[in-house]
Amino acid sequence: MTLPDGYSDIPTGKIAAVVTHLEMTAPPARRDDPPGAWSLRKADALALDWYRDLFRRVGEEWLWFSRLRMTDAELAAIIQAPDVEVYSLVVDGRDEGLLELDFREPGQCELVYFGVTASLIGSGAARFLMNRALERAWSADVRRVWVHTCTLDHPSAVAFYQRSGFRPFRRQIEVADDPRLDGSAPRDAARHVPIIE
Repeated sequence: MTLPDGYSDIPTGKIAAVVTHLEMTAPPARRDDPPGAWSLRKADALALDWYRDLFRRVGEEWLWFSRLRMTDAELAAIIQAPDVEVYSLVVDGRDEGLLELDFREPGQCELVYFGVTASLIGSGAARFLMNRALERAWSADVRRVWVHTCTLDHPSAVAFYQRSGFRPFRRQIEVADDPRLDGSAPRDAARHVPIIE
């Protein structure tokens, strides 16, 4: 279905976002790490509570909700799959960033989730995390690394991905139930997206 030009109504209780898909088909030029005391930790034997906590702390303000609506079995089937890797950005002994790479499709790596907690935005931590993400992704036998972001995410997300070497290739509209109305996210999350009941 193609949306017509102009405005399209979104039903009450829903949210809508413009999703931009970006990709790279060759490793980009390496960018220097910014100064900072960060490290990367691979999360083996993933505990679902740990994952959900970090997912919330990184993504709540941007209305990340899909993983919060999953049952334990659904979530475990994804994040504990052999070709899915989850990492945390560690700062002063605390997990403050999330990186999830999905190698399940041969020849590709999807950067499924990527972000840092609010206190680290603008600190260089995301650049450090992206450098590690690209190193790991391109160290595998892949021809393509891709990611998607949307208008609910940080306003600089698309530009950050483009500076990292990704190029946009597709745009979609995503409509979903507002996670603040069913308790998946707190009602005061994402103040930049008004609730319409």
